[in-house]
Amino acid sequence: MPAPSPGLHRALLGLWAALGLGLLGFSAIAQEPFWADLQPRVALVERGGSLWLNCSTNCPRPERGGLETSLRRNGTQRGLRWLARQLVDIREPETQPVCFFRCARRTLQARGLIRTFQRPDRVELVPLPAWQPVGENFTLSCRVPGAGPRGSLTLTLLRGAQELIRRSFFGEPPRARGAVLTATVLARREDHGANFSCRAELDLRPHGLGLFENSSAPRELRTFALPLDSPRLAAPRLLEVDSERPVSCAMDGLFPASEAGVYLALGDQRLSPDITLEGDAFMATATTTASAEQEGARQLVCNVTLGGESRESRENVTVYSFPEPLLTLSEPNAPEGKTVTVTCTAGPRALVTLDGIPAAVPGQPAQLQLNATENDDRRGFFCDATLEVDGETLSKNESAELRVLYAPRLDDSDCPRSWTWPEGPEQTLRCEARGNPEPSVHCARPDGGSVLALGLLGPVTRALAGTYRCTATNAQGEAVKDVTLTVEYAPALDSVGCPERITWLEGTEASLSCVAHGVPPPNVSCMRSGEAGIIIEGLLHVAREHAGTYRCEATNARGSAAKNVAVTVEYGPSFEELSCPSNWTWVEGSGRLFSCEVDGKPEPSVECIGSGGTSEGVLLPLAPPGPSARAPRIPSELAPGTYICNATNQHGSMVKTVSVSAESPPEMDESTCPSHQTWLEGAEAAALACSARGRPSPQVRCSREGAPRPQRLRVSREDAGSYRCLATNPHGTDARIVTVGVEYRPVVAELAASPPGGVRPGGNFTLTCRAEAWPPAQISWRAPPGALNIGLSSNNSTLSVAGAMGSHGGEYECAATNAHGRHTRRITVRVAGPWLWVAVGGAAGGAALLAAGAGLAFYVQSTACKKGEYNVQEAESSGEAVCLNGAGGGASAGTGAEGGTEAAGTAEAPAGGEVFAIQLTSA
Repeated sequence: MPAPSPGLHRALLGLWAALGLGLLGFSAIAQEPFWADLQPRVALVERGGSLWLNCSTNCPRPERGGLETSLRRNGTQRGLRWLARQLVDIREPETQPVCFFRCARRTLQARGLIRTFQRPDRVELVPLPAWQPVGENFTLSCRVPGAGPRGSLTLTLLRGAQELIRRSFFGEPPRARGAVLTATVLARREDHGANFSCRAELDLRPHGLGLFENSSAPRELRTFALPLDSPRLAAPRLLEVDSERPVSCAMDGLFPASEAGVYLALGDQRLSPDITLEGDAFMATATTTASAEQEGARQLVCNVTLGGESRESRENVTVYSFPEPLLTLSEPNAPEGKTVTVTCTAGPRALVTLDGIPAAVPGQPAQLQLNATENDDRRGFFCDATLEVDGETLSKNESAELRVLYAPRLDDSDCPRSWTWPEGPEQTLRCEARGNPEPSVHCARPDGGSVLALGLLGPVTRALAGTYRCTATNAQGEAVKDVTLTVEYAPALDSVGCPERITWLEGTEASLSCVAHGVPPPNVSCMRSGEAGIIIEGLLHVAREHAGTYRCEATNARGSAAKNVAVTVEYGPSFEELSCPSNWTWVEGSGRLFSCEVDGKPEPSVECIGSGGTSEGVLLPLAPPGPSARAPRIPSELAPGTYICNATNQHGSMVKTVSVSAESPPEMDESTCPSHQTWLEGAEAAALACSARGRPSPQVRCSREGAPRPQRLRVSREDAGSYRCLATNPHGTDARIVTVGVEYRPVVAELAASPPGGVRPGGNFTLTCRAEAWPPAQISWRAPPGALNIGLSSNNSTLSVAGAMGSHGGEYECAATNAHGRHTRRITVRVAGPWLWVAVGGAAGGAALLAAGAGLAFYVQSTACKKGEYNVQEAESSGEAVCLNGAGGGASAGTGAEGGTEAAGTAEAPAGGEVFAIQLTSA
């Protein structure tokens, strides 16, 4: 049987696939599910609020449907496949409504969940104790009734803004409502007056609602600390009737001390204390006064109350009565000779004593009698009373004074017959008399002159001296007394009795005397200053040494006075060699004048006039005798010669001859010492051309600045630099800086070709010539005949050719010339094609061998390269150089150089002279 074709197989497979898909589709249509839906499925509603529920189905034609719930309904809306109902006044914490439909003999259901929440509208903090002891625990309790769900609640207890404890009720059952948070807190001092509160937070943000917060009313806590010790009570043990005594009550460690109540009382009498606070301590002070009804034993009570607790202290006080004693005199002011009775009495239980004599028994008076005399005036009497109270003896006393009336008495002790007072200071003049009543005293001159102001402070003057009559008077009589007043004063030296300046003439006789005024009469002595103990007395034969300052001193009992007296001794003029020399040298430019000081009093006038030669009749300027005198103009020139000096004052004149000479200090300028000098290298070494003017002739020395100049026979370039020349004579020095330049003959130090090994036709080459010379050399060139298109640099140091031809090949000469000579060097340039370079190379090799032999042959003569000041062993390229000696020696290499030295003004080197050449061998 033949197998089916592939196309048939594909058709059958497609048919089966289509059938399968059709069957699957029919089955799905036949078994499509129906459902019921409730929206919102889960809802959170505030307690007492309302909510719309939507119940729907996908059944095409439901038979019936509804919404089952225990909640109150307010309205319903229907459709074919839906039902909407509003639920109101939802209060149950949790309920589950059911949505149902009947479809195709089946019941479709959807169950929902409705929960309610209640805001924390009531947050209550349990009241705190009225007073809480510091250091003890108290309870904070917070209640939030009805708020929920509890699982979303968080309660926080706070002290002010500080959180004490925070608790979240997360995880509590959904139906749970309300919460309580309790905490135990230790009371502290700083908690006094602090506000405690509770904050409730209902967080419904996870359910799409907000955060609801509320706080309780704050409650204030009052803390206190009251020590167990009783207060310290200070009170007198004894208290006299009608007397005031302070009492005090103090206590430490209270908190707050300002809240403490203090009760202070003496028996039934409550006191009003003044309270002073200091930190945790207080002091209550009061003044208590006892009455006669309180006499006897009483108690002083101090009670301190704080926070409902109290502490108390008690002290016993005895109240007593003790009147003052009474002291009486039968006649307080008694005339002399009168009898006086003195009596001392006190209370019924007191024992009195009069002037040390006690009474017979307590309660009885004490007495004494006396006949009044002058000595009893101002006599004091003392009455002492004692009383024993509660084992303690108390005492009081009273005193009285007796006055006795008697006539005045002037005693020498109170009113002396002779008074001596110093002049000047203020004194109180006193003449006192005894008597009662107190006498009045009056002192005046007997002739009715001046009156002494007794008892008043005043200055004492010489006019008060003299005799006075003093009279004392009172109601009992009078007394009279004569007194003498002497006023003493220190010595005085005035210009009349002792002049400040005295003039004596040498050779005469004179005496030094001073008259002083004073009481008592002073003693006067004079002595020369600086010569202590040598007193000047009597007549003196006046000499110059007597001139000077003398100190005269006057002395008495009241002091001393001193005065300086200047004694001047005058005399005629005289010359001294030291102060006016006979020979004087004037130095030009020194600004000095001839000083001729002459001894004489008064100071002589001096004048010097020339007496011969160039100085005839010339007035010689003189230096002023003192720094304050005006100096004459200083002359620029002064004529030397002989001058006659004449000194004159009122006591005579004197003449002296003075010889004057003139000299000057060193001076150098451009004419005597040029500031720039030039030497020639190789010339014989010589000193600088410097000299100086001056009298006497100055000596000139020059030295190089910096490094010293080495000693050598010939001038070298190293001698160039700055030199300091110093000219010296007795009147000073002069310095000058000289700059030395060294000039030298030219030398062509370098002659080089670039490129160094020759040049091809049409190529470029450059010749460079560098010369050393001072002053700088002028560069000139000599080129091969017929060489055209040659270019030179601005200073001729470089020769350049562009596009070389055969005519440019040959010998080039560079010449350097300055004022001191000329020097040349030569170099050969070859212009050849490529085929010539092989021949040139062979020739170069042979030339190198020939040069080596020549070098051995003329080894000894090679030292000629070092003759003179020049060394021309140089080469442009890096080959070997051989020094040749001979006239007109040539080179066999591609390039060569020759050099020679010529004197200035010649064009060629002399025949037979030395020629130095450099032979280059290329590498």
